[in-house]
Amino acid sequence: MYASCPRCPSPIAEQDGGFVCGDHGEVMPLWRPDTSDYESFAELVGRADDLPTYLPWPMSPGWSIADFGCVGDRGRTSATVTTTVGTSDLDGLVEVTVVAEDPGVGLGARCAGRPELDPGEQIGVGQPAVRVRAGSRAVPLWAVDAEGEDDVLARAVFAGEADGRWLWLVMRPASAALLLSDDWLLADVTGFGPGALEMPFGGPRPRW
Repeated sequence: MYASCPRCPSPIAEQDGGFVCGDHGEVMPLWRPDTSDYESFAELVGRADDLPTYLPWPMSPGWSIADFGCVGDRGRTSATVTTTVGTSDLDGLVEVTVVAEDPGVGLGARCAGRPELDPGEQIGVGQPAVRVRAGSRAVPLWAVDAEGEDDVLARAVFAGEADGRWLWLVMRPASAALLLSDDWLLADVTGFGPGALEMPFGGPRPRW
């Protein structure tokens, strides 16, 4: 695992017992593997502590886990992220990133291409765009507006609250959001145990 800033791609340096980003100052490090494989994933689960690590489940044939990571230091974890990739008949290559994080971390916003740390005032206004199942509960998610015209087609972003944390769902391309439905399940893989050995790893790294 290597450490970087959770809010931007910049590397970080250890300083005075903490980690510092040149752009964002002192941060908790984002730990990501050099290669997506079972051993690195097991390390992530060990670091995640009691924070859920969500994957779309069951994974469709041909889909794989392309990237993952967690934000944490000194025994405390504040965010987890996974990216799965696969194909659909309508969209070609599809990328799905799921972030569970405490408020103020900024990893979900980074994956979504947003400048602020948290989803903002759009959450909870009007009817949710979709409800997904995260573990044992239904979680309403609201659409988060894209920043620019290019992002409207490049990705679809949804966010909501689950167990006192932000839950972000970022899909590329934006049209892949049509795959979502109210019975779409996000499973917390920290409880999979030996079953995690059957999960496929690999594929192109995400663009965040």
